Amino acid sequence: MFRKSIYKTPAQLRAMVEPGLITAAALDAVRALVRPGITTAELDAAAERVMLDRGAEPNFKLVRGYHHTTCISVNEQVVHGIPGDLVLQAGDIVSIDCGAQFQGWNGDSAITIVVPDAARPDLVARREELSRVTQGSMWAGIAAMATASHIGEIGEAIQEYIEAQGVSEVSGETYGILREYVGHGIGRKMHEAPSVFNYRTPDAGAEVRPGLVLAIEPMVTAGGESTFVEDDDWTVSTTDGTDGSHWEHSVARHAGGIWVLTAPDGGAAGLAPFGVTPVPIA
Repeated sequence: MFRKSIYKTPAQLRAMVEPGLITAAALDAVRALVRPGITTAELDAAAERVMLDRGAEPNFKLVRGYHHTTCISVNEQVVHGIPGDLVLQAGDIVSIDCGAQFQGWNGDSAITIVVPDAARPDLVARREELSRVTQGSMWAGIAAMATASHIGEIGEAIQEYIEAQGVSEVSGETYGILREYVGHGIGRKMHEAPSVFNYRTPDAGAEVRPGLVLAIEPMVTAGGESTFVEDDDWTVSTTDGTDGSHWEHSVARHAGGIWVLTAPDGGAAGLAPFGVTPVPIA
């Protein structure tokens, strides 16, 4: 039995709009700076400046033992990469994850960017395809949330989308879905119940109804699903060295429909191919 407390009131949903927008603005600032020669620490600082300027704080820094605003994962790193002196190179695939806490409420979102490399178009195409598949699977899961009766339908939609892509048209590789790392509820804390699996499970999961807010975040690899945690005790990398990609949005289900809190348009552009129109929170 799931506790009723995982569902927010309409007033609480409205309070989550601003931290979502601040999170989106921080990622926009980072996206604009990604280029060969920049360090991941510089990207981290840019995200933090946006949050502080808008009266928010980085909620990643509230996680015990973590001291950065973002997680930045490069190439075979899939999630939880620590920003530092790593210099981005042309052709790198870079996943940036961050969240803002504003007036006690949280946002959480992630994007993947491929650094341009005119000298290696095949590499760029392969990595951009991985990012596209991951992003598309996220939107498939978000679209499912609009009509789902239980959370398990979201994971099923994500897996079905990825499976429908078959093997990569560019590399001929199959795609792997990370199993140990999943999405989650979000609200007063960045990580709340319930878990949101990115694949089919025998458990239907919590009921999807107005007041539910989820961080939907597929993590996909260009090869195997096996990962390991590097010596820094945070960074998750693929065992076979293949590339990883991570996309995430925080999404609210309310009486009128769904609204993507970490997208300035509420998710309209991403949901359009799925025939879903987001509705602002009243």
